[in-house]
Amino acid sequence: MLLKLTGSSCSGKTTLAYAAAARIGKIAVHDFDELGVPKGVDRHWRHRMTEMWVRRALEYQERGIDLLLSGQSPLGEVLAAPSAPLLDGIAVCLVDVADPVRRARLAERDPGRWDSPAVDAFLGWAEWHRKHALDPSHRPDVIIDDSWPEMAWRRWTGWNAGDLRWHTQLLDTTYRPVTESVDQVEQWITEQRNALQTGRLPLRHGWTS
Repeated sequence: MLLKLTGSSCSGKTTLAYAAAARIGKIAVHDFDELGVPKGVDRHWRHRMTEMWVRRALEYQERGIDLLLSGQSPLGEVLAAPSAPLLDGIAVCLVDVADPVRRARLAERDPGRWDSPAVDAFLGWAEWHRKHALDPSHRPDVIIDDSWPEMAWRRWTGWNAGDLRWHTQLLDTTYRPVTESVDQVEQWITEQRNALQTGRLPLRHGWTS
């Protein structure tokens, strides 16, 4: 199955992914951007890369291994990826942090790189993630407009917030010790695996119908 840690920059996704995966068997961990990010990236690039990672998850799936992927693609993009219905299961967790902490982490990680409008864009993207996680009808244009033509948005654009398939686990890392957040991710992975095995995972094979 594909287990996705999503969210805007500097929430701790990649750190948590690698730390949690180290505790768990039969799981591969990757970062969405590990192959490099070209200059001038757009939605097309992110959508094509989302499909690439879904296909990588399918390769692992054939070997009985789950993929834990950190990156910024939200639930709606994962579900719209062309090959997503072939996965045995999909689960998404939004790793979030309060805006002041994210601002401080950006400044510490990349000193002088981001001007005020760029930082505001990161914060706006984080706010959109929070609302998208709760309601599929919240500003879908943010990811759909000018998107890669292969994306199948129709799979979920008719859903409402009460649809059980539209579920993103929320993990706020603000002022939380890293070890505690790792514990939460490990527990989340275990719960999603158990839900898949017992047929309770909403986004198990056949979710499109």
